[in-house]
Amino acid sequence: MSSTIQRPEAVAAPGSAAPDTAPVEQQGQMTHREILSALSGMLLAMFVAFLSSTVVSNALPTIITDLRGTQSQYTWVVTATLLASTASTPIWGKLADLFSKKLLIQLSIVIFVVGSMLAGLSQSVETLIAWRVLQGLGLGGLQALVQIAMAAMISPRERGRYSGLLGSVMAVATVGGPLLGGLLVDTSWLGWRWCFYVGVPFGIVALVLLQRTLHLPVTKRTVHIDYLGAAFLTAGVSALLIWVTLAGDSFAWASTETALFLAGGIAAVIAFVVTELKAKEPIVPLRLFRDRTTTLAIIASIAIGVAMFGSSVFLGQYLQISRGYSPTAAGLLTIPMVAGLLLSSTVSGILITRTGRWKRFLVAGSVLVVVGFGLLSFVDHETDMVLLSAFLFVLGVGIGMTMQNLVLAVQNTVAATDLGAASSAVAFFRSLGGTIGVSVLGAVLSTRVGTLITEGLAGTPASAGSGDIGLANLADAPPAIQDLIRISYGDATGRIFLISAVIAVVAMGAIVLIREIALSTRSGEARLREESVEQ
Repeated sequence: MSSTIQRPEAVAAPGSAAPDTAPVEQQGQMTHREILSALSGMLLAMFVAFLSSTVVSNALPTIITDLRGTQSQYTWVVTATLLASTASTPIWGKLADLFSKKLLIQLSIVIFVVGSMLAGLSQSVETLIAWRVLQGLGLGGLQALVQIAMAAMISPRERGRYSGLLGSVMAVATVGGPLLGGLLVDTSWLGWRWCFYVGVPFGIVALVLLQRTLHLPVTKRTVHIDYLGAAFLTAGVSALLIWVTLAGDSFAWASTETALFLAGGIAAVIAFVVTELKAKEPIVPLRLFRDRTTTLAIIASIAIGVAMFGSSVFLGQYLQISRGYSPTAAGLLTIPMVAGLLLSSTVSGILITRTGRWKRFLVAGSVLVVVGFGLLSFVDHETDMVLLSAFLFVLGVGIGMTMQNLVLAVQNTVAATDLGAASSAVAFFRSLGGTIGVSVLGAVLSTRVGTLITEGLAGTPASAGSGDIGLANLADAPPAIQDLIRISYGDATGRIFLISAVIAVVAMGAIVLIREIALSTRSGEARLREESVEQ
């Protein structure tokens, strides 16, 4: 597949400059200014959507207390959004290959804005979780569709610098969300409900900008939507993610509930695969996995998902529980990671556009992710904050060089007709890795904290149930126990970062094995027209 796509691009079209010397700015199709104008609404929408998934993390203790929720509901406020976005991402991607990309992006924003408003009005945890699912559906659409729209209007060669902008937006939103959430909660005249309201006006502005600036041609053709495949995919992913989230908390890992969730999830996944083999237009074309680059990029994306989500979630817990910082201060202390991510995603994107070479940046980034997590595995309750900042900067630089460039590598390889499905597949597995990573690493952290507290209490009755102690009930413990909890959290956090380092080694191995293919200088729409003529 890859050879048939790249050969024609190695030769310049008659009357044009060679690809290596021509302005890679769409070869006259869209100017830099037009691209930036079209991207403005999409980047704003992405920022708001990703912000919504992280802004509640520092506000959750206050939300759960105010709505009188339980510890299991505490987890589900976050997991519900991740679950919905993960399950819906490939479906949105397939729809992008069938319908207007602009209309789908706008629909995603509307779903997200409505979900946000209703979540802010929630009077119980159950209704809050339900509206967070609606938010997740909008998020799933945006995280897939924005990159698909970029692929349609910008060539892979030129996309490097714009992918840097997208990576920067995602980075600031992912890591800056907890900071904003802390500020909103700490501001008495606003409160936690503004964690949901704050994105609504920006979403409306993004909707207007998209209507005025994004102009993509709509391909008219007969549509065949794989409803059965979508149903099996959603059921399988949901069952497995719900199991990972609840196991070890609501029921034991080795239990009847585990067997039922696993059996149901695996059966749904098998049914999905069988359905995709027979579907006329499958949600996730299995032929994509015949391509080496796509398969390896997906493996790496799972590990990068653990890095992106796990680092922000557990770093916040470490800074607040072990080191005693306020939600706002904890957010400020993550700035080194944001700075590293912004710097590397922007600079690597520019250099990729100039040179047309991308693998060296992917390899370097994956190595830095391993090194960053390896350094963070040494943190404890006494780690010097300057040293911690340096470790976070290294990790941020690594994530910035890998996250968006993995999508770029896949988009450059697959056929133009599969751009939507392939792009969403990478985003899907990254989100899946993040969701599973947060759940599993959270279980490891809880178990390790419980063990350390039990050891610290030397077998006294107070150690019973210590694995459930967290930020929400830290203030209720006696001073001596509070100190022990903080020390235990600080010393246990290093273990989850060590596990993350091991997972990152898998990503590095997959990236090393990816074959570098010179970046195309044609947009997705131009390639699609060529492929249609050839057929």
